[in-house]
Amino acid sequence: MFNGISIFTGNAHPHLASSIAKHLGAKISGALVSRFSDNEIRVKIKENVRGKDVFLIQPTSPPVNENLMELLIMIDAIRRASAKRITAVIPYFGYARQDRKDQPRVPITAKLVANLLANAGVDRVLTLDLHAGQIQGFFDIPLDHLYSINAFVDFFLKKKFKDKLVIVSPDVGGIKMARAYAKRLKAGLAIVDKRRNSPESTEVVHILGEVKDKIAILVDDIVATGSSLIEATKSLKNAGTKEIYAAVTHGVLSGNAVEKLNKSYLKQLVVTDSVPLPKEKKSPKVRVVSIAPLMAEAIKRIHEEESISILFDF
Repeated sequence: MFNGISIFTGNAHPHLASSIAKHLGAKISGALVSRFSDNEIRVKIKENVRGKDVFLIQPTSPPVNENLMELLIMIDAIRRASAKRITAVIPYFGYARQDRKDQPRVPITAKLVANLLANAGVDRVLTLDLHAGQIQGFFDIPLDHLYSINAFVDFFLKKKFKDKLVIVSPDVGGIKMARAYAKRLKAGLAIVDKRRNSPESTEVVHILGEVKDKIAILVDDIVATGSSLIEATKSLKNAGTKEIYAAVTHGVLSGNAVEKLNKSYLKQLVVTDSVPLPKEKKSPKVRVVSIAPLMAEAIKRIHEEESISILFDF
């Protein structure tokens, strides 16, 4: 479809990369990404990329360190092969939750990863629903930040709910995004006032807003252990909510998260395919919507030097 463009992928999410390439009418360029006998990562670019606009699709999802190192090494290989420009397409940006010093003697790992990407030789980054907006400022190279709201809104509009909707933000920091959903779905707005006891444990203190006899949609950027989501679901149910859905961009679902979700009051969890969903994590309660069309359109616009603001202006 495009002259002078090459699309590569590592082992993190080849299915998503293929879907994006299909929407672009392109194909995945050849690359060997394997392991040496001592488990070091081996990379060889099999096609000529000299003078080309290269897009490398690799979410840094679990196993995060493996996928991040693959990404860095592939960037280095492509840079040394004289590519004109390298754009790292990272639908899920790992280490994003470590974005500030909230305790003494802890790292700001999101900034470290931003530095690693720039030093490896990437020219541009394309990502989706960062955990914290300020991470955009950690990069000294252009970063395009997309939002998955359109995919979720389209999904819920098709359901044609008969009862009144209320969009629920899981914390104060998510109010802006929740308000955008509420506006698009013509719904009410509520906020979960919670206290975090540890990185894996939270306690809901209050529900701010009217949720009784309504259908609630919790919106968030990431679900890992599922503990926060389940605690919020319990509180909403106790407050008289009829049905509870969740729209979460990155369905990491680590540990026994799916098992806990299956036993919860949650009617359905809708996630995107920003990270792969293995067979053991699939459930009747988990529904996946694709962000491949969104990412493909962004890649097309970046390659053709067009504005992509229409894609992330939610």
